[in-house]
Amino acid sequence: MDSSGPIICLGEVIVDLICEQWLASGTPPERLVPYPGGALANVAVAISRSGGRAAMVGGVGDDEWGTWLRDDLTREGVDTESVISVEGVDTPVAIALFDSEGEPRFQVCGQGIGPAMAAVLEPLKAAIPASQGLVVGSNTMVGPLERQVTRTAVEIAAANAVPVILDPNFRPSRWGNRETPARYCRELCASSAVVKMNRSEATLITGVDDPALSAREIAGTGPRLVVVTDGAGPVITAGAFETRVEPDPVEVISPLGAGDVFAGVLAAGLARLDWDFSCAGEVLGEACSRAGECCLFWGAQG
Repeated sequence: MDSSGPIICLGEVIVDLICEQWLASGTPPERLVPYPGGALANVAVAISRSGGRAAMVGGVGDDEWGTWLRDDLTREGVDTESVISVEGVDTPVAIALFDSEGEPRFQVCGQGIGPAMAAVLEPLKAAIPASQGLVVGSNTMVGPLERQVTRTAVEIAAANAVPVILDPNFRPSRWGNRETPARYCRELCASSAVVKMNRSEATLITGVDDPALSAREIAGTGPRLVVVTDGAGPVITAGAFETRVEPDPVEVISPLGAGDVFAGVLAAGLARLDWDFSCAGEVLGEACSRAGECCLFWGAQG
């Protein structure tokens, strides 16, 4: 591990087309507004805004959307040297609609995520040993190409003592069932130093609906620190540092990206602490605050 290197975020860089209203069932959206998106791209931006070094490793299509997304990450201070433009591939677009309770649902259009991820395998081999952390999620475990790249990245991180941070970011629409993503998430948990997830993801992985119990169960599989968020509810941790944090209430416009921001702030903070997980309490307040601020905007990156 290179403590002066960036935290690598491995995953999708996509366009979020967001309907900026909460919709009752059956109500069509009036318009869709484009925002920069992709769970790991959102994490990278949050790391950079927290004063950390972030490098995005992923792919975009060789189109105007791809150029826009890469340029936006660069403006945010994220290293985009390994954001590959893949010839003949369209940049994926995620349509995000919110139900009457403000919960988002997604429809991803385009098949560019797999080919784009396959294109970054060689850059990863050089980048990970020179990094101070690797952030991964479950979205790059959906298809066989991206799944192999993710597994290879985790193996390289382990061989070079680079901490892995897992944020599952489970999207039901990306999977045909619940057991498959649960199995892949359990696999990644066992190889991760830090696991950050929301309550529903913790339940998906363990089958336990109690956040404290599920956090401890996951911590028992290998991670040094497990963090479970619960929307406006308490943040629960297990492993090297156990606590319960009550986030300040916010007026939610959109919860989209709040978990990504939390993960990015957490990763940047732990890196500043030289990955001393027993001091995680020093960064949880900031992570909660920044995640709450994200809920005041429609786009995941504010």
